[in-house]
This record gives sequence, C-alpha cells and structure tokens, in this order.
Amino acid sequence: MCGWQCADIIAQMSEFIDIGVNLTASSFKPDLEAVLRRARDAGVVSMIVTGTNIEHSKLALGLDQQYPGTLFSTAGLHPHHASEFDADTIPLLRELCQHESVVAVGECGLDYNRNYSSPADQRRAFEAQLQLACELDLPVFLHQRDAHADFVGMLSDYHQNLTGAVAHCFTGSLDEALHYCALGMYIGITGWICDERRGLNLQRAVKHIPLERIMLETDAPYLLPRDLQQPPVQKRRNEPCFLPHICEVTARYRGIGSENLARSTLENTRSFFNI
Repeated sequence: MCGWQCADIIAQMSEFIDIGVNLTASSFKPDLEAVLRRARDAGVVSMIVTGTNIEHSKLALGLDQQYPGTLFSTAGLHPHHASEFDADTIPLLRELCQHESVVAVGECGLDYNRNYSSPADQRRAFEAQLQLACELDLPVFLHQRDAHADFVGMLSDYHQNLTGAVAHCFTGSLDEALHYCALGMYIGITGWICDERRGLNLQRAVKHIPLERIMLETDAPYLLPRDLQQPPVQKRRNEPCFLPHICEVTARYRGIGSENLARSTLENTRSFFNI
C-alpha cells in the first residue's frame, strides 16, 4: 500500500495545516470552493495564504475574511517584487498586519537566482520587513534562493528579536538546513521532496532536521508532486489536498511514521503561527 492509498489513510487519521498556499493565483479563481472542499476532505483544516506583494497581501486578507478560521495569511513583499518597495510599503504592511488573521510578515527574503529585483533592493526590502516583524512581534515567512550567505548574515542581526522564522519551501543542502536550525528557524517542506531529480538534497537533509523544526506546505499551485499516482483536477496545478501525500513521503525519508510527523508538524504550526 503506498501513494494515494497511504495518503488517504493518513488524511482520515490526521489533521494538517498548509503553511504556504497561493490561493490568490488566477488558476484558483474558477473553482476555489471546490479546492477548499477537497482540502477539507483530505484533512487539511487550515491554510495560510501567502502574500507576495501589497496587492496579493490584500487579496489574501480578503480570503481570510471570507473563510474565517479556515484561511489565514501573511503580508509581505517577495524579493522578486523588492523594486516596488517605497515609502508606503511598510505603513501598508503594518496596517495589514493589524488584522488577527494575518499571522506572519512575508513572504520576504533574498533571491539571487533570478534577480528580478536588484540584490541591493532585495536587501533593503528584506531588512525593513525584519524590522517590522520585530516591531509587531510576528514571525517571518522567508524565501531564499542562491543567497544563503547574505540571507543568514541579515537574519543573524535580528533572529534574537524575532518571534520566529520559517524557511518557506526549503530546497537547500543539509548544511543550510542545519545553519537555519542553529538560528532557531523552522523548515517548510513541500512536494519538492517528491522529485526524484531535483529533490535528492532535500531527501537527504530531512533525515537530520529536528522533528520539532519541520512544517509542511504545498506552495500550490506550484510544485505539484511528481510522484502522484492520480492526475490533478487541473493539469499541472498543485492543491492543498495533496498535503497528506507530502507528509507520507517526508515521513518515509525522515524515517518515522506518517502519523507521528503529521501530529508533530500540526503542533509546530499551531504554536509558531499562534492559530
């Protein structure tokens, strides 16, 4: 018994919170109600909608208000959008974060892989959001790609004053994971771990990440697990209902039972986001 059968059994016995889902993406507009219903049926009791810029942070908050208790959100400026950072950004984010359903500042961080915004702009926007998180006593929802040294250098200046930090959609090496854990950070595991080509580093690293530092996410509609036995409802679109499958695969590589991982990650998530 494996794949969807295992995931179905886990879903029947466990509850999950998807810490990173992009429900403001256009691909979810036609059937959002059905997406949420499939998530509930799979045992995903809550989802945290990712805010990537001011517009999408506002849209995410609107979804929270439409589905209270089920949806929460983050508010932030993704490094791809760091060139949009101006004098209004932090006041607008501060206002959004006053809402009880906004549970973290972010998605923020550094991405030197594509440099849609210059590294200097990225660092400026990231530091301002770290300061905001410290001011508001909120955790940070973080993104890092090909910028590890600068990323941990900046975090090191703030981590003692942060309520918490999670490396969203972690795809890095074991050394990076251990460095993050040494800073007291949490690690968000996605369906990247299901990829037999790109996920090898994560498959190796997850064995060494402390159980109390792991959370689960889909990053839907992105990162559809490559090993699903049943095709998704919409071609190539990931959904929160696949979170039990990610749990099952992560548990296998972590070397523990799926129910144990599900229970631990649920506790970690509720404590971290105070939900």
